[in-house]
Amino acid sequence: MIPWISDQKRRSIRPKKESGGFVHAIFRNEKVQLLAVALGTAAAGEFKINPVPGDLFRIALGGSAFLLFLLLMNRLPYVKAGLYAAVTVVLFRVLLDLIFAPGDFLLENSLRMHTSSGLYYLVFAAGLLPLQRRIGSMNALALGACCAGIDLVSNGAEMVCRWLLNGSDIANPATWGYIAVVGLARGFFVTGLYSSIAVSQIRALHLEQSKRIEQMLTVNSGLYGEIFYLRKSMAAIERVTGDSYRLYADLKREGSEEMGRRQLKLTQELHEVKKDSQRIAAGLLKLFDQESKTLLTLTEIADYALRGNRKYAAMLGKPILFDVEASDDYATAQHLPLLSLLNNLLANAVEATERSGVIGLEIRQADGRTRLTVRDTGRGIPEKNRSLVFEPGFTTKFGESGTAATGIGLSHVRDIAHELGGDIRLLPSGEDGWTTAFEADFPTERLKKGE
Repeated sequence: MIPWISDQKRRSIRPKKESGGFVHAIFRNEKVQLLAVALGTAAAGEFKINPVPGDLFRIALGGSAFLLFLLLMNRLPYVKAGLYAAVTVVLFRVLLDLIFAPGDFLLENSLRMHTSSGLYYLVFAAGLLPLQRRIGSMNALALGACCAGIDLVSNGAEMVCRWLLNGSDIANPATWGYIAVVGLARGFFVTGLYSSIAVSQIRALHLEQSKRIEQMLTVNSGLYGEIFYLRKSMAAIERVTGDSYRLYADLKREGSEEMGRRQLKLTQELHEVKKDSQRIAAGLLKLFDQESKTLLTLTEIADYALRGNRKYAAMLGKPILFDVEASDDYATAQHLPLLSLLNNLLANAVEATERSGVIGLEIRQADGRTRLTVRDTGRGIPEKNRSLVFEPGFTTKFGESGTAATGIGLSHVRDIAHELGGDIRLLPSGEDGWTTAFEADFPTERLKKGE
């Protein structure tokens, strides 16, 4: 607690901190939602036209607004929503009568005049209730037809109520014709609008999911590369630990006790490093065990790799054109190693492009092999370095301070290719205008089975 803030100031600060959650909680309250639907319906109902003389039947936006609310908020209790709307509409219209015609206002007459309008919403909500759980899965035309039928019945109930309460003439065939036409128009128009909104929501959700999948795959492909090298390091640590212990045994046999103790301590420390590495690897591998059954097509993998590297090129300020050609496609469970491989090759191509250029990615099958080829029009690889590009530690990249890069990128790519039973090679330069081209070659059956 900060001592110099007074209790009065502390009380004035606390509501501001919690106001967002409070407001959010209010709008999630069912009664508040029902009241909002009722008020929105009542307000929309005042936008109307009267196709027949008098106030016997009018075409208003209230029915359309109420139907749209019910379709969009189909978790609300429909009968309660109809009751809230009915009471609110009647009270709202009675209040308008009082405001605009106070001299002629009689509460009994006003209630008798508007009660039938409230009945429309109650009957409509009850009629839509059997469809409530199936709205999301219904065909738009079938839903429109059902809503039009419910609208016709609701308007019929309203007309009969007007006749009973006010003695209105409901025998005019033109009036019923208007009711039928308006019901059809309203049913199909509102359900069409609802379908459009639903499609927009689905598209927005799909876009958001695509972004999350892309982020997840980018992170996972990076983790895959780190785990790949962690496992290689663990194998090296295992060999070094064995050699260290054997050296300890040799020193002990030769009577070098002091050197033997020091060597044994070194062996024990190596063993601890190995166990720590195993725990880390086991924890990370669980992440990939959960994704082991995930399948992506080759073109989906290529698309994700290209998206990331387009952003990388834009970040570097390089207007690079990415050209993709995929003559064959199939699903594979080996999406993480393939994505890691392509990301390395494409990132190298982006970095090799000095200002602007073209990067090509080709996917094809031939003779039971799947070939992924990445080409670029960058600065190319000098002939003297072409035989060294896959060697660990080799690099031609230097930072601003003159520090060499780690040089494990292409050796990483080669190791991943070997892990999948394939290989990678640097193709001759100058083919079709490309300065650099790498071709990764895999057994198609191995990728398809995801072994």
